[in-house]
Amino acid sequence: MKKILILGAGNAQVDLIEYCKEKGYDVFGCSYSNTDKGIPLLDHFEQINIVDVESIKEYMIKNDINLVYSVGSDIAMPTVSKVAEELNIPCLVSSETAKLCNTKDDMRKFLGPNFKGNVPYVVIDSKEDLNKVDFFPAIMKPVDSQGQRGVCEVNNLDELFDNYERSVSYSRSGRLIVEQYLQGDEISVNAFFENGKLKFGLVSDRISFSEFPGGIIKKHKLPTKFSQGVSDKALDLVKRVANVISIHNGPAYFQMKVVNEEPYLIEVTPRLDGCHMWKLINYYCGVNLLDATIKLLVGEKVPEFTFEPKEGEFYLEFICQEPGTHMKKYEIEDVIYSRTYYNENDVVRKLNGYMEKCGFKIYMKK
Repeated sequence: MKKILILGAGNAQVDLIEYCKEKGYDVFGCSYSNTDKGIPLLDHFEQINIVDVESIKEYMIKNDINLVYSVGSDIAMPTVSKVAEELNIPCLVSSETAKLCNTKDDMRKFLGPNFKGNVPYVVIDSKEDLNKVDFFPAIMKPVDSQGQRGVCEVNNLDELFDNYERSVSYSRSGRLIVEQYLQGDEISVNAFFENGKLKFGLVSDRISFSEFPGGIIKKHKLPTKFSQGVSDKALDLVKRVANVISIHNGPAYFQMKVVNEEPYLIEVTPRLDGCHMWKLINYYCGVNLLDATIKLLVGEKVPEFTFEPKEGEFYLEFICQEPGTHMKKYEIEDVIYSRTYYNENDVVRKLNGYMEKCGFKIYMKK
């Protein structure tokens, strides 16, 4: 039986676990936590910190596993690539690229100040460095977190100092980046590369909670409200970024903001996103990015993508509650698909600290 190790077993990795089980894999999983939602779905589980490369390697060798991957986790991807490189097994991006995308300040530096689509920024190594910021409004965030954790919108230097401790508490390295705040609507681009060519790219609207700072996601929408011209510019930015940071194979997820019809890069990661967008895309146009990703990883032929969008507006909307509250009972009707992350009355964990994902639903409006 084919074996695969999946790093992380949380809600974001459940899709991959289920897919691999359906395809007949013997599915192993590792996580720093022994309470992840996906653990009961695994064939084998070991509690190991997924950033511990040596321990992950030892576990794979011990169990004769020759495939490792993850989705929806920034911290997993450098380990995935590093382990694959050192064990000489398949991987989609280099460990250097995975690490670069996982460190927001390094990514900005690597693109350079003259890169079209980059934004002004200041790296904060200590609280005193906040005095270097001379542009407002601004976004302050950890260089090494995900899911809007520790992200703050600030309008002046006093607010920078007031929010510093909260933001830095979410950083493993104790470092922050302050970026110029862009007044514009958000979009996402789900992309797929093969041998350096963009084989698929789809722009969607990324709708955040307006009442909370940091762009906390509320829902995604297909098709985008933006013109074909804006979409073309976004896909051009995708190709230019991927070329510079060496994303040549597999999926990549881009967050952007559109200002005066011009897209600007917010973040990029060389993996499937943590929002289950592959499901929404599959329902909307018949393209299965999760299936394509695993096929490419194991060396199988990836079918040509046939883009056949359905009529209507397709949404992936998150079911959200405040952290520390008890999970409510939801009557979810008239949906294509839905899943909850908690059982009724479970306490909702604090992640971003404002409004936490408790599940999601996919539906269509005509």
